[in-house]
Amino acid sequence: METRIDRLGTVREDKLRQLRQIIADSEYIVFLGGAGVSTESGIPDFRSGTGIYNSDSGVKYRPIDIIAHDFFMEHPEEFFDFYKRKLIYPDARPNKAHKALVRLEKQGKLKAIITQNIDNLHQEAGSKCVIELHGSVFRNYCMDCGKKYDLEYVVAQEGVPHCQKCGGIVRPDIVLYEENLNHKDVDDAIKAVKKCDLLIIAGTSLTVYPAATFAQFLKHDRIVIINKSSTYMDLKALLTIHDNVGEVLDICVPKRKPSAPRKKTAAKSKTTSKTTAKTKTTTAKAKPAAKTATKAKAATAKTGAKKAATKKPSTSRTAGKVNDGKS
Repeated sequence: METRIDRLGTVREDKLRQLRQIIADSEYIVFLGGAGVSTESGIPDFRSGTGIYNSDSGVKYRPIDIIAHDFFMEHPEEFFDFYKRKLIYPDARPNKAHKALVRLEKQGKLKAIITQNIDNLHQEAGSKCVIELHGSVFRNYCMDCGKKYDLEYVVAQEGVPHCQKCGGIVRPDIVLYEENLNHKDVDDAIKAVKKCDLLIIAGTSLTVYPAATFAQFLKHDRIVIINKSSTYMDLKALLTIHDNVGEVLDICVPKRKPSAPRKKTAAKSKTTSKTTAKTKTTTAKAKPAAKTATKAKAATAKTGAKKAATKKPSTSRTAGKVNDGKS
């Protein structure tokens, strides 16, 4: 029976070894990630000492106030000035964490990535099963007519970007403070968590709702937390590792599926067995046919002997002519 491994009870190497085993024993893994997943790609987080909330906004307002719905509506110029300088990182590339999750998905173990990030790095790395709770800076739309725009268009506009079609403000498709999350995304995330046999929570302080409450939908305690700072879930988790997310996942997620060679051997053996069985069947069918041919030959010889015995005697010259004509 599994027992919780306290974060102070074992050295780093033992924890990494334990995580590798937990992943190997799991078949339906769900990953819940926050800003700490992307810091190794050069994107700052929000709440650490060097995070966005503790940095100079460049204007008279606090960063946490700027990325709120009311502020955006009342001060769009200040919002987009801050947004383009602090929240957009078009040159960022996937790091070891993103790549390890792609491997885990291809191996059939990772079923869903629930991310609070808006940087699109999971998709760029190659992940298919991504649920974006807070949207993406790569999607933008006109608030009046709904026309969609890419990130390049927003970046290229000076000040507030406006729609080419109707002149309305083009805003990023991200969830600001005071705005509701997409209900479908939340529902999909909860459904995935309910099904999983392992929940990996990484790069998040678990202070943003509703993501911070997703663990309550689990029917077990198979939770692994990978984060530099402590969270309220640390002592409830099966395993807690205070380290870089990318480094830990790169070490613990195998580069290839371990069971692949066994399956190939089994398949080859199965094919060999089928071939052997087929050969035996063919041989078995051939044997009766050979026996039948032998019997038929013997019967023909016997019939010929009888006929020869009932014929009248003749001269050797006449017999020779008859034989020459029918041989």
